[in-house]
Amino acid sequence: MRIAFDHQIFCLQTTGGIARYFCRLAEQLAGRHEQVGVFAPVYRNQYLTALPSGAVHGVGVKAYPPKTAGLMVGLNGLVSRRMIRRWQPDIVHETYFSSTPSAPTGCPVVLTVFDMISELGTQADRASPVTVALSEPVGGPSRCLDLSRSEKYAAVSRADHVICISEQTRQDLIRLFDTPPEKVSVAYLGCDGLPEATAADARAVAVQKPFLLYVGLRGGYKNFAMMLRGLACSRRLRHEFDVVAFGGGSLTTDEQALIRQLGLGDNQVRQIGGSDSDLAHLYQTARALVYPSTYEGFGLPPIEAMSQRCPVICSDRSSIPEVVGDAGEYFDPTQPESIAAAIERVVFSSGAIGALVAKGALRAQQFTWDQCAERHLGVYRSLIDA
Repeated sequence: MRIAFDHQIFCLQTTGGIARYFCRLAEQLAGRHEQVGVFAPVYRNQYLTALPSGAVHGVGVKAYPPKTAGLMVGLNGLVSRRMIRRWQPDIVHETYFSSTPSAPTGCPVVLTVFDMISELGTQADRASPVTVALSEPVGGPSRCLDLSRSEKYAAVSRADHVICISEQTRQDLIRLFDTPPEKVSVAYLGCDGLPEATAADARAVAVQKPFLLYVGLRGGYKNFAMMLRGLACSRRLRHEFDVVAFGGGSLTTDEQALIRQLGLGDNQVRQIGGSDSDLAHLYQTARALVYPSTYEGFGLPPIEAMSQRCPVICSDRSSIPEVVGDAGEYFDPTQPESIAAAIERVVFSSGAIGALVAKGALRAQQFTWDQCAERHLGVYRSLIDA
C-alpha cells in the first residue's frame, strides 16, 4: 500500500504532539513494509529526521525566514500536491486542516481530528450541529461562530474517512459538524516511553517536600487554578504537600496572586521546565499526578504517569474517564471540595496508592503505537477495498 502524508503539520510545527503522532504512525507503517511517503518540500519539523531513509520527500531547515511561515506553507502545498500526484498513492492522509485538497482526484483521503476544543469554545450551544454560541473572555458579549466556514469543517467534509483519537472527540465531531457516524472511527494514541531518569536529572528537579504533580499548559479548560483551590480548601493537604507544575511556562502574575490569596506558602507552588527524563523523575517521585482538565481530546499525561508507576487523580469529564478507565481516582473538576476529597483518598492511603499503581501499569500497556497503526491500516484498507 502506498500511503502519503502531506506537508501541513511538518511546516507548521517544529515539534509538538500532532507532528509526533504522524511520525510515530509513519514509523510503524514503514516497519510493516508499507510504502510511506511524507511530502514536505521545505519543512522545519525536527521529528522527520528519525524516519527511514527515503520516506521523507523534502529538505529540512531549522527555521523559516521571519514573517514567512504562511507563505512557506502555501508554497509547500503547491509543490507537495504535484509530488504526491507523481508518486501515485493509494491513500493520502492529510496532516492538518485546509480547504485545499492534497490528494489527486479519485484518491481516498483520511483526516485525523484530535479534539473539538476551539469549536466548543467556553459555552457551546449543544442544540445546533453547525452554529455554536461562544462567550467572549471575561464576560464580554456573546457571538456566533459559523463552523461551516472553517477550514477544519471543509477538510472534514472533503475527507473520505475521519479518525478521532477518542470516542469523546468522535461524538463531538458528529454533533458539531453533523458528520455521518459511519464516516468517523476511533484510534487511540500510543504513549512514548520516557527516557530513564539519571542522577543528574534527580538533582536538577529535586523536591524535598512531598508533592503533587501537574503537567502541561495551565490556562482555561486546563483548570489549574481550580486544582489550587482544591488543595487550599484542605488544611491537611495545604500543610503537607507542595505542587510542582511541569512545563507550561513560568507562573503568571494572576497565578501568583491566586496562590497568595489562597494562603499557600512561599515556593509551595513552583513551575519547573526540563527534559523528558526530568519529567520521568518527577512522575517517579510525585505522590500523585493531578489532572483537573474539564475537556481533553485524549490527554497523554495520565498515561505517561501510569507508565511511570505514578498514581493518577483526575477529572471525570470528557475523554478522561475513557482513557484512564478504572486506573484513576476521579473528581468533579468544578468543585474544589471534590478535588480535595479525591486527593485525600489517595495520598494518605498506601493501599489506594498501591492499587492505582498496579491498575495504571496494566492500563498504560493498552496504548501503543503498534495498536494505533493497526487501527489506521484497517481504515486505509477499507477505503481501498470499497
